[in-house]
Amino acid sequence: MASSFLPSVTPSVGVGFRTPHYRVIVATRPAIGWFEVHPENYLGGGELPAQLQTLRRDWPISLHGVGLSLGSATGLDDRHLGRLADLCQRIEPALVSEHLAWSVTGGVYLNDLLPLPYTEESFAVVASNVARLQDRLRRRVLIENPSSYLRFASSSLGEAEFLAALVARTGCGLLCDVNNIVVSCHNVGGDPLDYLDAALPPAAVEEIHLAGHAVNDADGTIILIDDHGSAVAPPVWSLFAAAVRRFPQAAPLVEWDSNLPTFDVLLAEAATAERMQRQILREVSDAYAA
Repeated sequence: MASSFLPSVTPSVGVGFRTPHYRVIVATRPAIGWFEVHPENYLGGGELPAQLQTLRRDWPISLHGVGLSLGSATGLDDRHLGRLADLCQRIEPALVSEHLAWSVTGGVYLNDLLPLPYTEESFAVVASNVARLQDRLRRRVLIENPSSYLRFASSSLGEAEFLAALVARTGCGLLCDVNNIVVSCHNVGGDPLDYLDAALPPAAVEEIHLAGHAVNDADGTIILIDDHGSAVAPPVWSLFAAAVRRFPQAAPLVEWDSNLPTFDVLLAEAATAERMQRQILREVSDAYAA
């Protein structure tokens, strides 16, 4: 298991950083807890790494990977892993996370986060890749539950059970994406509250993601699409409240990647999350004190 993990962010609310918002952020210095970025956008040279260094001087940064392909049976790409380790050394991020998915085969990168069957064989692959990732970065990495649009008939474990086993085997942490839970439970069945309560070990959850999703009609069947292109939906806010109660130490983050609004809209979403978080944490504290 990896050691010498860096300290986490405090459980304040952050937002996903997108470059169109850079100038207004630098000019206004908003009262936001932290920023999260996709590290793949900052592995080269030029203006983007310089922007990230500027943000890092004033805010904690979380690196949220989309390209490691933890489910690839061929293992992690050495070059990609090395460049990520170099970025971690320069930025000293508060958190590092990746998705429970695969996206690489035969050296070809696919532009999607593809699902895994939850079997003993795929567990062995993911656990090996997570262990190698943590050893290379010398820190705990958070693994995010994916959004699902199908269920593999070969799966012998539930998703939450798979993630809990991964924590037990590797010592990794978890990123609980409540939007993904709502999307997955709608599309393939299940109760979002049961998902939270089923198996996720509370001490392992260090981050909570909130985002919007699209509602699509597929030949009369309603499918939810995790597109991060709109305001957080009411069912996601409701599940967020339950997640804060279950994981009070976790740091919330609002994502908005497509149909990007002005930064004040994103700040308003983060402010709503912070108000809810503070109220719930007060309730939790009062309950313990009673």
